[in-house]
Amino acid sequence: MRVRTPRTVAEAEAIQDELRPLLDLTGPGPERPATVAGVDVAYDGDRLAAAVAVLDGTTLEVLEEVTVTGRTAFDYVPGLLAFRELPALLDALERLSLVPELVVCDGYGLAHPRRFGLACHLGVLTGLPSIGVGKTAFVGSHAEPGPARGSQADLVLDGEVVGRVLRTRDGVKPVFVSVGHRVDLDTACRNVLGLTPAHRLPETTRVSDRLSRAALSGAR
Repeated sequence: MRVRTPRTVAEAEAIQDELRPLLDLTGPGPERPATVAGVDVAYDGDRLAAAVAVLDGTTLEVLEEVTVTGRTAFDYVPGLLAFRELPALLDALERLSLVPELVVCDGYGLAHPRRFGLACHLGVLTGLPSIGVGKTAFVGSHAEPGPARGSQADLVLDGEVVGRVLRTRDGVKPVFVSVGHRVDLDTACRNVLGLTPAHRLPETTRVSDRLSRAALSGAR
């Protein structure tokens, strides 16, 4: 399924409404994925670099990296970020020789004002299990999780659990995990803990972030 580039906010929201019923939010998703991809996009004005890094799910060794540079496909509108990033990200994913068993987005899935963040959109278009891991809360309210690694609290929006606030390091700020497609929330959180053996953010995010920034700098 190919991404459609809308011309207006109304068209973008209509596409989200059309695709949302295709979501699989129960999974269960891969418990121990052999390969996990991180995706990230770096910006400089309307220039962008999209990066995909595929890691071994056990050792976290980098197995493959792909970058794509280009121009943004849609203006920045809160809640519609996926339309700026997806064309380049899908291009990068299609260039992989490996098919990842899980995709980790630097952003949100169900924890989104329209319940259709980047991880949802990417998952529906590719069919790949996907989750979002945000650095800060985008929507919803939550209690503070305990101080120990693995502590978590529900992220709630309009009375619905849309994600989990997860402590990945003792005494360090938590991350915000939400399902995208073909993964349930408990499985998503277990995978995030497996991807954070030494740092707050998943290794997939850390590697793809460095890769996108380097690609953007090199494209100048």
